Amino acid sequence: MSIVIGITGRNCAGKDTVAKALVARGFESHSLSDVLRAELRQRGQEITRPALIALGNELRAADGPGVLARRVHALMTTDRVALVSVRNPTEVETLRELPHFVLIGVDAPVAVRFARESSRGRESAPGTLEEFMALEERENTADPNAQQLDATMALADHVLMNDGSLADFEAKVSDLLTKLSAEAPTEQTQP
Repeated sequence: MSIVIGITGRNCAGKDTVAKALVARGFESHSLSDVLRAELRQRGQEITRPALIALGNELRAADGPGVLARRVHALMTTDRVALVSVRNPTEVETLRELPHFVLIGVDAPVAVRFARESSRGRESAPGTLEEFMALEERENTADPNAQQLDATMALADHVLMNDGSLADFEAKVSDLLTKLSAEAPTEQTQP
């Protein structure tokens, strides 16, 4: 089965859980955010959420809104790939040029996502639900060179709601992957 699955969604919605399920099924996985992390390391800068956002916006302004999709495409070594952290409609447009691209949106209620963020214990995490929501609003702009999560989610071919237990969400992911596997073209071999 040849398929590239992009994964979009807000912070702590469950994007990595989807990617882990794909990896367990033999997919290669890359994150558009990892492209940014590598660039920050090269620059000798601390890797923080604000630094990742600022660098993403900088690269999109310099090289176009599809720059992260183009960079992650260069890392792909197979035709079964999970691409995490798709956050801009032009990234989706760029990735749709790949054969058999599907975009999965992952969502969860804001209070659930904030609780997940809080449980991670990261130093730079917002301390209150209000701060968490304000940060998300700053990350969701109309600027074509910035993150546009609402517009990107609107382009999703499938949306998974992650508002229950981990087992429930993993079952939803498994069901969707089974459906996608059945729909995906298989390579035909010549006799």
